[in-house]
Amino acid sequence: MMGKLNLDGINLDFLSEDLTEKPKSNEKYKVMIADDYDEIHTITKLMLKDFEFEGKGLEFIDTYTGEDTIKALEENPDTAVLFLDVVMEDNHSGLNVVEVLRGRLNNKMTRIVLRTGQPGQAPEETVIRDYDINDYRLKTEMTAKRLYTTLYSALRNYRDLYQINNHKNG
Repeated sequence: MMGKLNLDGINLDFLSEDLTEKPKSNEKYKVMIADDYDEIHTITKLMLKDFEFEGKGLEFIDTYTGEDTIKALEENPDTAVLFLDVVMEDNHSGLNVVEVLRGRLNNKMTRIVLRTGQPGQAPEETVIRDYDINDYRLKTEMTAKRLYTTLYSALRNYRDLYQINNHKNG
């Protein structure tokens, strides 16, 4: 801590650099990673380990099948972003999750980033047109920079929807 700044009897403490670290919020955004490859979970969490948005960090939820993802979404309706693989236990597991999340669970808030390693299984134009998803990415293009920009965009959308919903309900 710096000593007191004093100039001819005038206390200038307010100009001294505050060396105490500001407390971080304990609140975190829930980010679900739904993918059948453990390596995808590990790499995603490694790339995002220091990510913050508006003073909040991330809490990761890992799922490996469509069924597990649906169960986790039921238990965590406040999930902000879902990174969702199209192909898990079958060729359309991810798309089934989208249908359940938006339909039966009536969750329009969670932002969905569809990620696929097999774009032929779910062509981008068809999926964007026919499903209520927010972004579509090939796993091969998921650099750290792309992941950050995708997540910033998704969290901004989530925040804005959340605020609109709160005002509407208020």
